[in-house]
Amino acid sequence: MLLLDGKAVAAFHRERVESKIYDFQEQHIRPELAIVLAGQDKPSAMYASSMQRVARNVGLSAEIYRLSESVSERDIISMLEHFNEQKHIFGILMMMPLPHHLNASRIINCISPDKDVDGLTDTNIARLFSGRSGFVPCTPRAVMAILDYYHISLTGKDVVIIGRSNVVGKPLAQLCLNRNATVTHCHTRTHDLKAAARRADILISAAGAPGLITADMVKPGAVVIDVGINRVDGKTVGDVDFEGVSQVAGALTPVPGGVGAVTTMMVLENVVCRGAWTD
Repeated sequence: MLLLDGKAVAAFHRERVESKIYDFQEQHIRPELAIVLAGQDKPSAMYASSMQRVARNVGLSAEIYRLSESVSERDIISMLEHFNEQKHIFGILMMMPLPHHLNASRIINCISPDKDVDGLTDTNIARLFSGRSGFVPCTPRAVMAILDYYHISLTGKDVVIIGRSNVVGKPLAQLCLNRNATVTHCHTRTHDLKAAARRADILISAAGAPGLITADMVKPGAVVIDVGINRVDGKTVGDVDFEGVSQVAGALTPVPGGVGAVTTMMVLENVVCRGAWTD
């Protein structure tokens, strides 16, 4: 079985990011990633700090703008509009979830589509689904980066995606369609999930359900991509029963060290490449 090592993929893309940052430095340009953190959500705060640390390690300026739990919608929108106008801010990353009194959709769509490094604005979603150039959500992009790094073609393949979120499942399905795959989208209402999964040449689970994918759900030799990140007994695990599935699959991503390791680098690559990536 081939282990699809996300750390190796991240290192490959890190070199591209560092090269772009060096080019900017030669032009006396210092791009910044603005990370907006509203409220007290601990996972969001941890992710923001991690993103800032990784960005600074590759030479990219990254600032966390912390806002109180009671921040008004008007104030947060005013901040975003200010960032949109600042030429040195190349990317804006809004930490989710937002405090309950805020309208997340309205706030996200106040970010300039050309600085929306997480690909969440309606404009960038429309660009993706209509085949135009723009920002692509970073977790789906990380999945594609892993497949590309290991030269795994999607043309003519049966791809089964489990999970239909707006930030992972749906955009990932479109990216696979753009690569000429035949896509089956599964979810909580899918009848006989096992049968659907076993048809897959490439099986991608983004359900957030630990142990969901077992060996009897995998076609022998299939490529299995585990997007799930779950905490079980103090450990980080994916959706896939790694030990069992590794005996059947032809290739498999680990958790941790798989898709998650690549996602952060996709955010930084979006910042320095200014949204010029699509599929």
